[in-house]
Parts: sequence; C-alpha cells; structure tokens
Amino acid sequence: MLDRLQSLADRYEKLSELLCDPDVANDSKKLRDYSKEQSDLQPAYEAYVEYKNVIEELEAAKTMQGEKMDDEMREMVKMEIEELSTRERELAEKIRILLLPKDPNDDKNVIIEIRGAAGGDEAALFASDLYRMYTRYADTQGWKVELMDVNTNDLGGFKEVIFMINGRGAYSKMKFESGAHRVQRIPTTESGGRIHTSTSTVAVMPEAEEVDIEIHDKDIRVDTFCSSGAGGQSVNTTKSAVRVTHIPTGIVATCQDGKSQNSNKDKALQVLRARIFDMMRQEEEAKYAGERKSKVGTGDRSERIRTYNFPQSRVTDHRIGLTVHKLDQVMNGEIEEIVSALTIAEQAELMEKGV
Repeated sequence: MLDRLQSLADRYEKLSELLCDPDVANDSKKLRDYSKEQSDLQPAYEAYVEYKNVIEELEAAKTMQGEKMDDEMREMVKMEIEELSTRERELAEKIRILLLPKDPNDDKNVIIEIRGAAGGDEAALFASDLYRMYTRYADTQGWKVELMDVNTNDLGGFKEVIFMINGRGAYSKMKFESGAHRVQRIPTTESGGRIHTSTSTVAVMPEAEEVDIEIHDKDIRVDTFCSSGAGGQSVNTTKSAVRVTHIPTGIVATCQDGKSQNSNKDKALQVLRARIFDMMRQEEEAKYAGERKSKVGTGDRSERIRTYNFPQSRVTDHRIGLTVHKLDQVMNGEIEEIVSALTIAEQAELMEKGV
C-alpha cells in the first residue's frame, strides 16, 4: 500500500509542476485534464502526507518513552502515543477506502428516468413525489436540475419524467437509486381509507458525451409530432416534439418539453446517448459479474430496492436492511443518510473482495 501511495504522491507533485508550466497553461485541454487528475488524487495525497507525519511523530514519541523522565512527562508521552496510534489506524482505514477502484462514471452528470409502474394513478403520483425528492436533494448538493421530458396524468402525477442532474459527483451518489421504489399509503383517490401498495421505477444513467458514444446520422430516424400537455399556444399546433430512434439497437428517446424543435432534438439525443451507454455498460458488467450480485443492487429497475411506508413514517432500503423513521424528511430530499450507508456498504464489499 505504501509503495502505491508513494507513486500517487509522486504523480500529484509532478502534476503541480506541470500546472505551473506556461505551455500547459496555454493548452486548455491539458490544463483541464491535469487539473481534474490532480483534483481526483488530492484526497489520497493529503491523507498520505498526514499519515507519514503521524508515523514520524509516533516513532519520536516511542523513542522519547525510553528516555529518563518524571512521572508527569511519562504520562503525557503515553497519552500522545495513544492519540497518535488511534489517528494512525483512522488514516490507514481512510486511505484503504480512497485507494479502492473508482467507478469511471462517478464524476459524471446523470440522466434519471422515473415511471409510474404498478398502481395506476397512485403510482404516477408517487413518481412525481420521487421527482420532487430528488430535486430537493440536488438543491442540498448544489447541483442543477434540468427537466427533459414529462408525461402527466389527469391528477398531476407523472406517468414518466426524464431529467438531468448537473453536478460533480452526481452519479456517485445517485447510482444507488436505480430500481423499483414501493410506496404503502392511503391514496387520495381512495374513499375507503384503505392502504394501497404501488411502485414506481427509477433508472439512473451517467451522461454520455459524444466522445463516449458516437451516433451517426445514418443510424438514427428522427420523427416530429405535436406536443401534448402544458406548454402554451404551441401545444398541438407546431411539431416541436421530437422522437429519435437508434436503428441498430432499437432504442428510442422522445422530448417535447421545450418549444423549440432543435432544443428537443438535442435533449432527445442526450437521452439516447445515455441509454445506449447504459446498455453497453450493463452488458459489460454482466459479462464480468457472472452470477454474483452486489448487496447494493445491480441497477436493474425491476429490482425492488426501497419501501416508503406512510402510516408508520418508515423508509426501508432492502439491499442493506436500513430502516429510518423519518419519512417526511426523506420525501423532502433528506436522503444523504441512506446514500452514505449505501456508499459504505459498497466500499465494505469491495474491501471484502480484496479489490
């Protein structure tokens, strides 16, 4: 581990030199790439520097312990050794986590699709609740939310909503949300006051840039049609809505949220690239994963991952057996506790595998 850390530290310091080079400063691509690489290395570098300092101080304290001194000084040295030993263990654990292989998509923006599944209108209403929960969470993280497409029902619920979250590290936190979300509550449409169970599905995909997925014009078919739903005078009068079909895979993306056909086409292509990239990523993961499943889930939207029980104000994540009794706060976007627990579970699993 120490050899790996020293190599990392050498690279970090080399990058510091490169970023001071006038030739690099005048090359925007190199400047961006080197800055990002150094930023990614910084947490491990800083932990390693502190770790080395703690080791040096600990050795010095142990040497001092063998010297002649009065009882008061001996007790102070003993306490210092205990504190430094504790800090050494904490840093070693932190460094082990920082050295775990990082998902190459973790820093990317995400495209999220939420659909009402089993439960009809109630499922669509819950889909809109999930959209609100994620947008509130995005606000707490300083991320920007961009609505890409939405299909509502008569009650204002979302049959389907597609949106992008722009922000560094968005995928690293949101990737655990893919799957089926189950709600247990008394629907507003239920006069008898009975508890119903409904589900909405969430798919979280890393944004795919053109360098990740190249789509050729000859491989797509673009259809235009009139928008439906809210949108002012342009609704049902101009063909601003766009449907793009990727012929080789059959994957389709639609966007009608904007009034501009060009804007809708650009957004539809963004969604299309993300879907193709996600399909390829999952196929690649399946190839190497075999039959082993991660305890935090496969990202399969058919897998039930979480239950929101309104009568008991309870939220349970079934993958790690976590239950929190503060449903109101969770639905208001306070999901960091759940996200952190899932992140820790993933890290523990990687360490268990000896990665």
